[in-house]
Amino acid sequence: MDAIDRARRDLVVANRILAHQRVLDAYGHVSIRHPHDPTRHFLARSLSPGIIATDDIVEFTHDGVPVGREARPLYLERFIHGAVYEARPDINAVLHAHAEDVLPFTISSVPFRPVIQNAGDMGASIPVWDIADNFGTDTDLLVRTVAQGRDLARTLSQNRLALMRSHGFISTGRTLNDLVRLSVFVPRNARVLMAAMRLGGEIKGLHPGEIAARLAIDPESPAMRRGWEFWATEAGCGDLLGG
Repeated sequence: MDAIDRARRDLVVANRILAHQRVLDAYGHVSIRHPHDPTRHFLARSLSPGIIATDDIVEFTHDGVPVGREARPLYLERFIHGAVYEARPDINAVLHAHAEDVLPFTISSVPFRPVIQNAGDMGASIPVWDIADNFGTDTDLLVRTVAQGRDLARTLSQNRLALMRSHGFISTGRTLNDLVRLSVFVPRNARVLMAAMRLGGEIKGLHPGEIAARLAIDPESPAMRRGWEFWATEAGCGDLLGG
């Protein structure tokens, strides 16, 4: 199987895993950078993640334009993905999700931070992007233009995550597996942090050195790929892992 076919199949697996893990709802989406052309990426057509197949994967340039003729509806917020790839050549996978556990931290002054080991590589800084800051208070909060996508990418900066006020979050990965594994643990981290806040008292997050140690782990090591294989089997798409 060549690299392009493998990328398309892996993107189907990622969609199925993230839907099964309830990270993506009917409206979230995940993408992967083209393995041969860094100025392009793959993203599904407008379809719920849990039912995406390889024929639903579309190739895009980073301005959100499909390569070749494409008559099927496309995600309105596809501009998120291209803007991040354009700004971050080190990133090879991007996710946009609306996980409810994360949403309180998009509208609160309480910072979202890593408090569990498996989410340590989300990084110490998780900025919050507010579309109203540069695009006014009359938008529908969707990232509908290249300009809005680029503004979000500037807020993301060199971080792995950015929250979107009253909307959701974006996360990034050095590889698709890296993105999927982290994105599964982001809502879990939010649930643990919220539970600790309800308990009251001091909350101990991860230390900077602990975060750095997690970020230094090879995302494609056998230990870090274990979740990819297990979650794909749980999601009923383990047959797409081979080849």
